[in-house]
Amino acid sequence: MNDWIAICRLDDIPVLGARRVTRAQGLDVAVFRNDQDEVFALLDRCPHKGGPLSQGIVFGTSVACPLHNWTIGLCTGQAAAPDEGCTPKFTVKVEDDQVFLLAQELANHALNETRPVAGPRSQACA
Repeated sequence: MNDWIAICRLDDIPVLGARRVTRAQGLDVAVFRNDQDEVFALLDRCPHKGGPLSQGIVFGTSVACPLHNWTIGLCTGQAAAPDEGCTPKFTVKVEDDQVFLLAQELANHALNETRPVAGPRSQACA
């Protein structure tokens, strides 16, 4: 059975923006909202040099990293070509204008991820 944690109301996430969710362990999770009120969740780390994706600009189903303008797909966490790399995604749902994340993922997913310190990073998405 999936246990969901209420994170915020949909209106608490700015349109074309994000909200950060702090975890007890591991990097923060960024929860994004686009102009269609679709909600996505990724680890708050660009796969390039670790930029905070929560501070990026959301457009369509992508976010532009604020450091070097890499485009990261919000559905997959995958960097757009010609760039390579991936940031972990998290399961998110919206019910009655309330945003939820899976408790198990918040507690266990991508805990070993750190901010890269140099160069591009190529890995499979998880």
